[in-house]
Amino acid sequence: QVRDRLKQQVVEMTEKFPGFRPGLAILQVGNRDDSNLYINMKLKAAAEIGISANHIKLPNTATEADVLKCIASLNADPAVHGFIVQLPLDSDKPINTEKITNAVAPEKDVDGLSSINAGKLSRGDLGDCFIPCTPKGCMELIRQTGVQVAGKRAVVIGRSKIVGAPMHDLLLWNNATVTTCHSKTSTLAEEVGKADILVVAAGRAEMVKGEWIKPGAIVIDCGINHVPDSTKASGKRVVGDVAYASAKEKASFITPVPGGVGPMTVAMLMQSTVESAQRFLEKFQPGKWTIQYNQLTLKMPVPSDIEISQSCMPKPIDQVAKEVGLFPDEVELYGQTKAKVQLSVLNRLKNQPDGKYVVVTGITPTPLGEGKSTTTVGLVQALGAHLHQNVFACVRQPSQGPTFGIKGGAAGGGYCQVVPMEEFNLHLTGDIHAITAANNLVAAAIDARIFHELTQSDQALYNRLVPSVSGVRKFSDIQIRRLQKLGIHKTDPMALTKEEINSFVRLDIDPGTITWQRVLDTNDRFLRKITIGQSPTEKGFTRTAQFDITVSSEIMAVLALADGLDDMKKRFGRMVVASSKKGQPVTVDDLGVTGALAVLMKDAVKPNLMQTLEGTPVFVHAGPFANIAHGNSSVLADKIALKLVGKDGFVVTEAGFGADIGMEKFFNIKCRYSGLRPHVVVLVATVRALKMHGGGPAVTAGVPLPKEYTEENLQLVAKGCSNLNKQIQNARMFGVPVVVAVNAFKTDTKAELALVVQHAKEAGAFDAVECTHWAEGGKGALALARAVQRASQAPSNFRFLYNVELPVVDKIRLIAQQVYGARDIELLPEAQEKVALYTKQGFGNLPICMAKTHLSLSHDPEQKGAPTGFVLPIRDIRASVGAGFLYPLVGTMSTMPGLPTRPCFYDIDLDPVSGGVNGLF
Repeated sequence: QVRDRLKQQVVEMTEKFPGFRPGLAILQVGNRDDSNLYINMKLKAAAEIGISANHIKLPNTATEADVLKCIASLNADPAVHGFIVQLPLDSDKPINTEKITNAVAPEKDVDGLSSINAGKLSRGDLGDCFIPCTPKGCMELIRQTGVQVAGKRAVVIGRSKIVGAPMHDLLLWNNATVTTCHSKTSTLAEEVGKADILVVAAGRAEMVKGEWIKPGAIVIDCGINHVPDSTKASGKRVVGDVAYASAKEKASFITPVPGGVGPMTVAMLMQSTVESAQRFLEKFQPGKWTIQYNQLTLKMPVPSDIEISQSCMPKPIDQVAKEVGLFPDEVELYGQTKAKVQLSVLNRLKNQPDGKYVVVTGITPTPLGEGKSTTTVGLVQALGAHLHQNVFACVRQPSQGPTFGIKGGAAGGGYCQVVPMEEFNLHLTGDIHAITAANNLVAAAIDARIFHELTQSDQALYNRLVPSVSGVRKFSDIQIRRLQKLGIHKTDPMALTKEEINSFVRLDIDPGTITWQRVLDTNDRFLRKITIGQSPTEKGFTRTAQFDITVSSEIMAVLALADGLDDMKKRFGRMVVASSKKGQPVTVDDLGVTGALAVLMKDAVKPNLMQTLEGTPVFVHAGPFANIAHGNSSVLADKIALKLVGKDGFVVTEAGFGADIGMEKFFNIKCRYSGLRPHVVVLVATVRALKMHGGGPAVTAGVPLPKEYTEENLQLVAKGCSNLNKQIQNARMFGVPVVVAVNAFKTDTKAELALVVQHAKEAGAFDAVECTHWAEGGKGALALARAVQRASQAPSNFRFLYNVELPVVDKIRLIAQQVYGARDIELLPEAQEKVALYTKQGFGNLPICMAKTHLSLSHDPEQKGAPTGFVLPIRDIRASVGAGFLYPLVGTMSTMPGLPTRPCFYDIDLDPVSGGVNGLF
């Protein structure tokens, strides 16, 4: 009856909440036969009822710490509603059983063995605790007799924590008069004779005699004992604690052994699990986060970003992790405000449907930026803290170069920030430093290999590359890969011919073709061109080289596009660093450094968890350049976030620079490799930028804005909307609905803002709204959030701009004509040579990553608005084969910025009182 009732309740749950099932976890240590038997009974009952049961089996070598770690993981798993530890614990190591049972979360302790549940039962809080299953089953059996418990005299024999003691409490709070007897009770027969209800759990075979029992009594026998019986094949039979044959003659009701209390115990375990699932559903909607949001105290005028950030008290990051459904063993804490997230969460949530995918981009910006990061944060604060949607922001990690240079930080601004902003803008968890180390290891390996090949014979190189250790030579795995690449299918180092040894040891790098540079995460213009190898120990082997900023390293682009640790390692191995003198590509795998890079980057591949001012979660991961790379945060962060938010949630990510650069690369490169499909484009526009595109004076960082930007000028705005119209068309070209976010500044007038909204809608935007999130936080982006919700329900027919199988020149021309508005392209001689080289080397089918100015749709930063009819010059093409794209160079640019006359670091210092950071990030 109980099982049938529970089965129906589970059906009703799943009908009301599709995809939901009550979850039971059974943790076993060791391999006892009796435990295996009991667990199989429980698993069978769970399957019959419709409960999702999971049996976790630890070996008998498990330590107490191993068991506690497993319990912590199950406690955090929202899919587990009931959780029992099978006793006894069969371990070779000492384990404190009480410590283990008390480690189970009380709300999941369906065995009712934790001190908290025992205390609540003892206190009479029967509706707010779990009762041990055997006493609960006994009570259900007593109720089935129809006899009223209230006022009856009950006797319990036994005082164990599992049966006797809780049975006493349960009968007492059901208004029986209860006596507990035990092995020291001198008048046991007399006490039994008074009992209207007798529960026996003494563990002694047939201890209670039939003649002791009061006529008409209810007898519940919990005992399981083995006694000799020569008639049985096993030589023994199972009996209870009550002499059944004589007792049944006097009792009105009696439970048999076996087959009485045992099945009810299992049934009550199932009932408690279903009850726990019902409590979960009352408290939480499946897939809906229960999250604590931070209330903003808005001030006018708006204080500096650092003041706002430091006035906020962030939640402990482990709390944020728990709120979004991450387990403790999936989170690595880096202090109180940041953490790394294990990639294993993707496997755990592989069957979870993805949420809605939103990309924030912008019109062609002024040098001051138009607030994409601020809008990204404002939008997630609105969706989360105000509309109570599951929502994640996924943003890039900023380089310390611009932070200490002219741009400052990148945590958003005003009341829309990732916090703490100083942690965000500085070292974070060290990912960029790991990239610096990995990149420079490759650079060192290149020059060292050239040096050693120039100064050693083939045999000397071979002896050092494949040394004899204890008289045995052995190829490493990476050397086997190089041999296979060369078409040498031998694994015995002694079997190679002289010609094969020559091919194996000599990469024969042409120094003039080296494309791999050293990097540093600091703006240092004097490292743009250097001479290396000037020490006498390098024997005159000098060459001209350079330093780039770390975030321009191909390793950063690989980190951002990798689908996991294995994929990242494979991409590292494919990275091309130079060509040989025969024109063959030389890779990181050829240098033998792939595995070392993976070791240096094994932690950096994990996304970093932070939060916004209003307490919504943020992944900060990867920060590739948006010109020579694709300018988007990591695929891994987006994928994990999409799983965590669930099918009704939102993930908002940001693409660098304007829509013609960052968004185009987001679609054609990032989405191509990730397999993800966006639902909405948010296009950020400002009156200031549109005035610039309408012919307004130049906007320069660090210089006050001309009056055209601080006074109403509808004509300039209307003319500048040509750029807005073109960027809307660019987004719609990919088949995705566009919502325009007009980021309002205090100098904008209502008429100017209304004009932008009108133009955006006429240009084909799904919607266009005015936003005041910089000054108001999420509240100021509510209209944008609602528009994004509506747009995410609209039909989306996402498509790529080009097929990667097209010739390189055709792919470049399509981007130039369709996205930029060019009439045609012109490849300069060096670019033509590279097209031929990369096509010959087999890289012609890679996506295209255009490296051009972000200040114009064209190659000329002075051309504003939406220029047409121009010819786009391609001066060179380079390859990031590991990352997976070719990047044509349009015009000139530096990958090592310089410091301005007055860098941002003038304003950054430690607070002499608090020891915290002061300054204008």
